[in-house]
Amino acid sequence: MNDNAILSEVRGHVGLLTVNRPKVHNALSTPVLLELEQAFIKLENNPEVRVIVFTGAGDKAFVAGGDLSEMVERDGIAHYQEFAEDIHRVFRRFEVSDKPTIAAVNGYALGGGTELLLSLDIRLLADSASLALPEIGLGVFPGAGGTQRMIRQVPACVARELMFTGRRFDAEEAVRIGLANRVLPQADLLDEALAMAAKIADKSPLVLKLMKRALRDGADMPMAAALAHEQAMIGLVFDTQDAHEGIAAFLEKRNPSFTGR
Repeated sequence: MNDNAILSEVRGHVGLLTVNRPKVHNALSTPVLLELEQAFIKLENNPEVRVIVFTGAGDKAFVAGGDLSEMVERDGIAHYQEFAEDIHRVFRRFEVSDKPTIAAVNGYALGGGTELLLSLDIRLLADSASLALPEIGLGVFPGAGGTQRMIRQVPACVARELMFTGRRFDAEEAVRIGLANRVLPQADLLDEALAMAAKIADKSPLVLKLMKRALRDGADMPMAAALAHEQAMIGLVFDTQDAHEGIAAFLEKRNPSFTGR
């Protein structure tokens, strides 16, 4: 494995993670996945980092899926049981993180690449991006959360078609079906993603955390319980220093200075 398979940097209050395996289209082997997990945890635990952006190295691929050569070289069932434990844990960690996440999809996002996208909060796609859950063509099916996240994020009939056929779809279709936020020129993608991340990072990190929890937890609750959960969470928010600062700044016609308290 490349010693720098994952590049991590901090730009102000924004963390940037880059899968750096362009020769294999940024495929995720087990060691690379674990390296990505550790890099994410480090950014997640950094109090200066408020938003985390994911992208891929080069201009061909975001993440082209799992590293199939790894599966061929090892016993399939035993390897996948081990790999499945890892990839489910890692993608779930991204999904439930208190810090907002942004995917800057700069090319192919196939199989595990689409499943990674499904676990992130905001999805910005280059006009060259191509997505798919093509596992059916390999005699398997999406097993890194794809079957469950896809069918919860787009109409069920669309999710089934994409998984049953395994066909590729472009960035415009991804936006049209509600799987991504917007399409950007390839040359502008990362700058736009970082600019959006910086804009979000200017907001209260504490309020972002509590709002993410309200969104995440409420999605799995009946409406009555979700509304009660929201009511409890907003009660906490109104008691924060950041809420007082935000309201005072609005009344005083100045920009707020949020501290996360």
